[in-house]
Amino acid sequence: MKSRAPVTAVRLGGRPELPLLVLGPALGTTAQTLWTEAAQHLTEHFQVVAWDLPGHGTNRSPVENPFTMSELAAGVLDVVGTIGTALQAPTFHYAGDSVGGAVGLQLLLDAPDRVESATLLCTGAAIGTPESWAERIETVRASGTASLVAASASRWFGQGFLDRAPEAGSALLHALSEADDEGYAAVCAALARFDVRSRLGRITTPVLAVAGSEDAATPPASLREIADGVQDGRLVVLDGVAHLAPAESPLDVARLVREHALGPDPEPAAGIGDGAFGDLVTVLGVDGIWSRPGLDRRDRTLVALTALVAGGHDQDLADHVREARRQGLGRDEIEELLVHAAVYCGLPRASAALRVVRSALADDAEG
Repeated sequence: MKSRAPVTAVRLGGRPELPLLVLGPALGTTAQTLWTEAAQHLTEHFQVVAWDLPGHGTNRSPVENPFTMSELAAGVLDVVGTIGTALQAPTFHYAGDSVGGAVGLQLLLDAPDRVESATLLCTGAAIGTPESWAERIETVRASGTASLVAASASRWFGQGFLDRAPEAGSALLHALSEADDEGYAAVCAALARFDVRSRLGRITTPVLAVAGSEDAATPPASLREIADGVQDGRLVVLDGVAHLAPAESPLDVARLVREHALGPDPEPAAGIGDGAFGDLVTVLGVDGIWSRPGLDRRDRTLVALTALVAGGHDQDLADHVREARRQGLGRDEIEELLVHAAVYCGLPRASAALRVVRSALADDAEG
């Protein structure tokens, strides 16, 4: 059953075989205005897909009924389910700011097996009060989202941001003024009912909580509550940042998301010129590496196929599959290798490799 709070996907780049990263927006923003610059530093490592709230950005569907944060999270899962060709719904890494972070918490509670890591920015396990959201709804319905621009300009951004990045700030404020009044009000109503503070201890997925030192809406204490409340949490505070960290500090946010999801960039190995790795310089040719002692040819074939799956080298993978068949490796063994690789390389990468392997096996059968 489709969610009563449908969201729309906005693809921000990255190859389909890369790990999937889903990005969530703040109230009043769009996927593109909030995340585009940070995403430019993430697409080398991820397939990046953001989403728009009802009544925001690309999502112009009329809001006919109230919805909950859980239904927003279900809408995100609906969108993720349309990505790729895997028979099984893909897992993904998640990062979200403000209400996007609240949706991230809801995803971790409702679908913990789907989310591999979560970076939650400028958010809280409860945000604001029911009374403050009721006042916001009343203002929007009386005067429209454009009436919120002046107050948001001072609340959203750290000191000096609008002077340093006037175009980015202007685009974000324009997106707020263009948001549908009823869509905005419906998200406010969902936030008024959102409070998962008592359930944080159930969350086992690794969580990085990122706060802005100048954020009055969701101050560092709100992010500390998340980091301390979940089973595997960590807090980072960005100096000089207020409520829209992905736009205010895109390089730092991209680095934090990447390192939390994939681990820190490896340091160059010490002594790489010694021993077998030193020999590698002289045996890097295919014939040399295949004739080394230590592994038989069958084992090296399995290693090579797995490495080609992980690296996304589709043409080489097809050639090696055909060679593996000539060496006596069975079809069922090759398919089992892909199942195993899916666990470690990710379903999107393994699904792309499966298409290559099936094509190569079909060619082999015809030959």
